[in-house]
Parts: sequence; C-alpha cells; structure tokens
Amino acid sequence: MTPLARTLVLALAALLAGCATAPPAPPAEREVTVMVYNIRAGKDLAGGENLPRVAELVRGTGADLVLLQEVDRNTQRSGPADQPAVLARLTGYSVAFGRTIGFQGGDFGVALLSRWPIRRDTLIPLLVTAPPGRTTGNREQRGVLVAVVDAPGGPIAVLDTHLDHTGDDAWRLQEIATVLQVARTAVEPGMPVLIGGDLNARPENAVHEQLRGAGFRDAWEGCGAGDAMTFPASAPDRRIDYLYVTGATRCESARVLPSDASDHRPLVFRLRLR
Repeated sequence: MTPLARTLVLALAALLAGCATAPPAPPAEREVTVMVYNIRAGKDLAGGENLPRVAELVRGTGADLVLLQEVDRNTQRSGPADQPAVLARLTGYSVAFGRTIGFQGGDFGVALLSRWPIRRDTLIPLLVTAPPGRTTGNREQRGVLVAVVDAPGGPIAVLDTHLDHTGDDAWRLQEIATVLQVARTAVEPGMPVLIGGDLNARPENAVHEQLRGAGFRDAWEGCGAGDAMTFPASAPDRRIDYLYVTGATRCESARVLPSDASDHRPLVFRLRLR
C-alpha cells in the first residue's frame, strides 16, 4: 500500500469512528401558535354578524391552528351562510367542520382552521348514559372533531370539542372520558396531540382531573399571562376555555385577547413541539 493510500484509509477509519461515537442530534423543535375560540355562531355581543372580525383576529395573531366552537353551516340564523367556508376564504386557511346537531335547516358544531393541509378529519359523537331517573332527551348532542394536520416537521393531531353547558357534571365527565378514549385510539403513537375547546368546566372541576390523569397538561399553567378568564367577554369572571398538551410539547406563552367579537374571549398559545 502506498503512503497516500495508507493515509486515506486511516483518515476514513477515523471519520467512521467519529460518526459511530458522535451523540445523536437532538429532536428538532418547531413553534406552533394555537387559538381556541367559541365564536357564538358568528355573532358579536350585540347580535351582529361578524365573521370578518373573527378572521381578522386569526390573521392578527398569526395563529397556525384555530379551534372553533359554536359554528353554523347554512342555518337560518346565519344567513344562511356556510361559516366554515367563509372563514376559510377570509383567512386563506384549510378548514374542517364537525356537525354535532342539525339546526334551523342547517348544521351546528365545531371547526378547525389550519395554516397547513388537513390530512384527515372526522366528527365523533360523545355518547352518554343518563343517570338513574334521568333521560338524555333534552340534552344537546356534543362531539369531538379529530383532525390530523400536515404541519412542517411532522403531523399534529388536534381534538376540538365543546362539552355540555348545563350545571350537571354527569354529562361532561362522560363526554371528556370519550374524548380521551378517542385520543388513545385514533391517534398514531408518538404524534403530538392537542385537546382544546370550550369545556364549560372551571379549573377545580373533575373534568380536568380526568385530563391530567390521562397524561395531559393544561397549557396555560406556567406560561399564561393573567387570569385566563374568557367568559363572559364583556367582563370575564370564569375560566371555561382550554388547551391541553402532552409529551414533550411545552407552552412558551399564552394570553386572552380583549375582544367582544363573541360572548367568549379568544385564547392564544405559543407552543414548542418536539
């Protein structure tokens, strides 16, 4: 072997040895901004139509994902207008809509706006069993919209829901149990999962115990600025809107926007996903 060949072999061996012992690169992190907003069927506090204001909020915050509740599609009270389609046009985002009930000749439910393509989505009804002596006849059907978004750096699973609004926890506890079952069975292992929406449950409510027990964390805690009160929009005195995260996802900042575009105020989170 010539001296030049010997030098090349030794250099290649050293390079391979260095590659074999070098520590693996840390997983890439990405920033995602998420909004959670009950839009009251596109009506402001005075009852006026205001989807342009909702779209302006989305664009102004730079939100990448927007979890919406109380969304109309072709109901009499809303025009009729296809609110998910209108918001998609005004923002330029992809949209998924989940119908929970029929209402006034159209549909009513939850929706997701996404800066990135939505790979798939489905609405899963939240079925409940009435306690002894009760019936489900007068209860509004609720659901969870499950979507997988093709975000840069890898897909994200988003679960958008709106739990029962009555004073009885019996319905909400069953509903959130179903949401968590969906999160366990409908999401691929290792995929970041976000659960958010109008949970109609204050922080001390047992709904949150179920979420924490399943390994989810309240994204507001540790990063939120202020008291997180979102309802009523005119003078918020309760916290009922939330975003939950799991795994290596962490919250960098969170805030409530002072807006009267609905009877709720919107929440905006800046997250780091790994």
